[in-house]
Amino acid sequence: MFVTIVHDNVHVMNQITINTSYTPLVSWQRLMAGSAGPVTVMVIILIVIWYIAVIFMNTPWQIDKFKRAHQQWTTWELVQGTMQQRRPVIPAPHQVLVELYKTVVQKNVTSRRSLVYHSAVTLSSTLLGFLTGGLLGIFLAVGIVHVKSLDKSLMPWIIASQTIPILAIAPMVIVVLGAIGLKGLIPKSIISMYLCFFPVAISMVKGLRSPDPLQLDLMRTFSASKSQVFFKLRWQSALPYLFTSLKVSVAISLVGAIVAELPTGAQAGLGSRLLAGSYYGQTVQIWAALVAASVLAAGLVSLIGVVERVVFKRMGAH
Repeated sequence: MFVTIVHDNVHVMNQITINTSYTPLVSWQRLMAGSAGPVTVMVIILIVIWYIAVIFMNTPWQIDKFKRAHQQWTTWELVQGTMQQRRPVIPAPHQVLVELYKTVVQKNVTSRRSLVYHSAVTLSSTLLGFLTGGLLGIFLAVGIVHVKSLDKSLMPWIIASQTIPILAIAPMVIVVLGAIGLKGLIPKSIISMYLCFFPVAISMVKGLRSPDPLQLDLMRTFSASKSQVFFKLRWQSALPYLFTSLKVSVAISLVGAIVAELPTGAQAGLGSRLLAGSYYGQTVQIWAALVAASVLAAGLVSLIGVVERVVFKRMGAH
């Protein structure tokens, strides 16, 4: 009896030892199973690559600075110098963070030097262009799916419209609309709309055509009207395509709003911050505006993702 108890205890202890030895691996697998782990790892890798690029790109100017000052330097002093330049070729991540802190936290949101103020200006034209572009894409897709003549005549023009670079179109749109008195928000939103309607239209055409012929025949067997077929079958099938395209479109809409601010010499918006930084050689300011734009885009895409999960949950999807 005593031997059996001892044997069982040893067996249990061995199991605990084995399980404990695998705890770090299990924790790592759990961390990487979600989205937070891979995103964190990629951010760390990008930051490391960023710092390496800072050292290599800023080293020539720093060496020249040491030589002009007739100063001897060590490797560590050279590395430190590349990360402390006022107008570097590539600013270090901590320099960008300091600039973001100064322009986001320390500045009043109504100040012209506040990135919050400039982000709000760009966001307004982004959302207006995204809304109008998304609706335009949906209406075009519905027309193409239900009208054969539109499918043959309109689809080639939709595809061809995206072959023209937006940098060539933006100045013309700004000048033409400015000639008729439309300035500010409207021209920028139109350029955003021009960019973001395309992925919505293409994805919705595919989504509205995704139901199987057997499903369509079944709806006809039940004497369903065209509106019932559309809302009960086609629209439900197209929702996954719609949300995927909206995530792409909202990011493109932000790019369109920033591009639209460049040829106008805008006094407000992230595009104006990029222009001012390029005029005066303030690379840190340029990178801070780019980081602010990327954070804004990530937030908009995440917001659409939240709406997508809520909609699918209400529809009973898992």
